[in-house]
Amino acid sequence: MITKHVIKIGCCGFPVSKKKYFKTHRVVEVQQTFYKLPLERTVEKWRNEAPEDFEFSVKAWQVITHSPKSPTWRKAGIKLEKPEAYGNLKPTPENISAWRRIVNIAKILRSKIIVVQSPPSFKMNDENLRNAIEFFKKAKNISENIVIAWEPRGNWINYPESIRKVVEETGIIHCVDPFIMDPVILSDIVYLRLHGKNGKWPNYRYKYSNSDLESLMLKIMKYFREGCSEIYVMFNNVYMYDNSLAFKKKCISVFQGKCI
Repeated sequence: MITKHVIKIGCCGFPVSKKKYFKTHRVVEVQQTFYKLPLERTVEKWRNEAPEDFEFSVKAWQVITHSPKSPTWRKAGIKLEKPEAYGNLKPTPENISAWRRIVNIAKILRSKIIVVQSPPSFKMNDENLRNAIEFFKKAKNISENIVIAWEPRGNWINYPESIRKVVEETGIIHCVDPFIMDPVILSDIVYLRLHGKNGKWPNYRYKYSNSDLESLMLKIMKYFREGCSEIYVMFNNVYMYDNSLAFKKKCISVFQGKCI
């Protein structure tokens, strides 16, 4: 039995009604904040209707990470002055202002984590590397005690040393799908997002097998042995509710009261 670590298991979004989810889980990653920012009173309602010990992590607004030409911008109907100043982690006043709005939402929800998912179109190159470092430095300075978890996609997987440079110079953490790669640096907190496997990734229609969940458990045990103390495991696939419950059951037998 392991007693000195904490593992938090949840879903990216609510796959079932909030009432049902609150009975079975203690953490969720809010997805609405990526597409379009909710009103403060809406966010306050989310916090008030959740149990006191329930945790929300927040996915950062797409205008910070995605180009204005992104189809998700158009689908959300986002209209901003100077759209060219947004997206691609540009360290512009406009992007930093958008970040402040996300931080405000996180504070209302009493969130510990803000997840920043950059798209494959945000490729690793000299300009984007510089932007990422400068943006995250500024974002970290105004985020107080909130942890920033960056999930770079696309060709960044081929440049782990560049990811390491961003993490080391800014103090953020590297968010990963553990079936794709490990964090370049293990901090006290590890944030995992599981988007399916096999075939083209992300593969949201994938259902994790018992063998997959066993492999995931071994991976988590490895992270704990290497020094981390708190691990978030957030499922982001069609079967996320069932998969998260199955994995939680496995973890409880090992971690007992430290699995939530």
